Amino acid sequence: MANNAFGIDLGTNNIKIYSRNDDSVMVEKNMIAVENKNTIFAYGNSAFEMYEKAPVNIHISYPLCNGVIADIKNMETLVRYFLSDLMKGNVRPADYYIAVPTDVTEVEKRAFYDLIRDANVKARKIMVVEKAVADGLGMDIDVKNSQGVLVVNVGYDTTEISILSLGGIVLSRLIKVGGLKFDEAIKNAVRREFSLIIGGKTSENVKIALKSLEEEGNGAVVYGRDIVTGLPVEREIPTSLVNESLEENFNTIIDNVKVILERTPPELAADIYRHGVYLTGGASQVSHLGEQIANGTGLKVNVSENPLESVVMGLSKIIKDENYKTVAYAIEGMSK
Repeated sequence: MANNAFGIDLGTNNIKIYSRNDDSVMVEKNMIAVENKNTIFAYGNSAFEMYEKAPVNIHISYPLCNGVIADIKNMETLVRYFLSDLMKGNVRPADYYIAVPTDVTEVEKRAFYDLIRDANVKARKIMVVEKAVADGLGMDIDVKNSQGVLVVNVGYDTTEISILSLGGIVLSRLIKVGGLKFDEAIKNAVRREFSLIIGGKTSENVKIALKSLEEEGNGAVVYGRDIVTGLPVEREIPTSLVNESLEENFNTIIDNVKVILERTPPELAADIYRHGVYLTGGASQVSHLGEQIANGTGLKVNVSENPLESVVMGLSKIIKDENYKTVAYAIEGMSK
């Protein structure tokens, strides 16, 4: 019975769920398609397939915005559907461990707890884990000792910069820069330089392919609508333009890392100098981000091997290892 436990990392772009039963991780797009305002048409990856292509009567949305729950009703529906899929339609009582950002209000944190409680998934126990602590565990850092660890998690909507020590968070800062801002910067640059309007998915694909394109010495081929003629066209975008467009957002992240470092107690700063920065999160793989942070801070940058799943892997450790249970807490004790 106690074997039935789930670790949930709700990302703005992807939802990651760890299942103790079969020791597996499910990664799906955190998206829902609703037809005529009340019928679930699609969810997860299949909803993402329709994104930017759907007719007026099908509304496709992300229930999370800037790392917090914006649409609790749709989010409850998504969680219920995904868990039902994982349990093959037979929802049984289970323990839930959910990762929450640190630098958000008590009300926003409580929403994560209420989400699981009200999603009708027979929750026996709901425990909350700070996202940055789970991140550290997912990257095989012993977060319970007294060394200072700087974790930078670059997500879809936000970047969370945290200093960890003794299983807790000493400092944390959540900024509204992430993969979505990178995509928008690429879209704006292409529009400005080529008078071409491209979609969000196209700019995301360019961002993902940037590293391999540079290695091959090719430009990125994109399809979009010409502003002047209004007709669909194909263009090749030089990688240098893409890199320039991302520079500003990279600098914002670096400036905020410096702000956190300036506030760090000297003993912890010494640890961070020795170990460097731990970079993770789905958008951390963007070409040159790690190098820019290293150049901007003068610190070594350790890039996570599996950045998308580092939080959920950390949750899996907490579920499996009694030693780490203390980093999870019940939200009942929080101010209501």
